[in-house]
Amino acid sequence: MKKMHIVILLFIAAAIVVLISYTGDLTTYETIASARQKEGKFVNLIAKIDKQQPLEYDAVKNPNYLSFTAVDTLGSSIKVVYRNNKPTDMEKSDRIVLKGRVQGDHFECKDILLKCPSKYKDDPKAMKKDLQTSVN
Repeated sequence: MKKMHIVILLFIAAAIVVLISYTGDLTTYETIASARQKEGKFVNLIAKIDKQQPLEYDAVKNPNYLSFTAVDTLGSSIKVVYRNNKPTDMEKSDRIVLKGRVQGDHFECKDILLKCPSKYKDDPKAMKKDLQTSVN
């Protein structure tokens, strides 16, 4: 074999190793029901805060404890416990991504990602156009 062929084969092998290592990091989102079936395993949930239920947070007493109820798109709900500082403007967020694991009757959350509600709103220009056509 020529040296160039060996270099190309090594490059292809390295590319395959890199691709295989990244497939382990692929993230899937679970529903609350499927997360309960995987109790103790690390999962990602997409949910929203149930504003009908109380949000427990006292910055003076314990700033590293937040508890609330999350509801997924199928209507299932679960109590979430987050042992870190409460994210700013969490109540304003449309959707949240919760990373953690189900432990017993609650979801022990390690990280909360907020989805900006402005990203998911309808196009204001289209709304204005629809409003104008409905008035005329």
